[in-house]
Amino acid sequence: MATRLVQINMKARDDAALGGFWAKALGWGISSEGPGVTNLEPEGFVYPDPVAVCVDLVVSAEPKTVKNRVHVDLATTSAAHQSELVARLQGLGATLADVGQGDVPWTVMADPEGNEFCVLDSLYDETGPIASVIVDCADPQVMARFWGEATDWAVHRVTDDSAVLRSAKGVGPYLQFLRTPDVKTVWNRVHLDVRPYPGDDLQAEAARLLSLGATAVDLGDIDIPWTVLADPEGNEFCLLTPG
Repeated sequence: MATRLVQINMKARDDAALGGFWAKALGWGISSEGPGVTNLEPEGFVYPDPVAVCVDLVVSAEPKTVKNRVHVDLATTSAAHQSELVARLQGLGATLADVGQGDVPWTVMADPEGNEFCVLDSLYDETGPIASVIVDCADPQVMARFWGEATDWAVHRVTDDSAVLRSAKGVGPYLQFLRTPDVKTVWNRVHLDVRPYPGDDLQAEAARLLSLGATAVDLGDIDIPWTVLADPEGNEFCLLTPG
């Protein structure tokens, strides 16, 4: 049994407007599965496919109060392309952001609702527009062990400061855990969604993840078809129904 990282989930004050920004930023198609939800995926994409990690934006009245612990890095092909993309994103409503990064080759930005993201200065092995999904953490080795066993993604590199995973098929974006001194204080505004394979049992997969070090998240009396868990460092993620 295993799960697949299929999408990231982002809270939004206005899911349609923020979804419009990210659809233009990524060059992806936009749809909606219902009120308050905007779905983004590449044109012609057949879900799920590791060639892309999709983006779901879900309306929420909760304000953004801290730096997000999960963000995306956007790929470019050169320094010139990086500059062009940064300018285009600013034209769409993004702003330059300072999160204490200092003098770095990538550009830190924020979308129209303040969600941080980075524009890299080089291409990541044909990843598509999203080069990597970044998760802040305290111990990359712990995170690599958990997520490497929780999903069918291969662990590419683990150091004291970072851990890098990618689909075992060698396509799509990377998943990177970066050591940071910041302490998690609130529910993550951006989180990962994983899905078991067709024919797998949702409850059995939840039990397997719990045995690996995940914890159950109590949402109270809410009837939803998916299961909400947290990884060993408390990052919430959703275990969707098999498919």
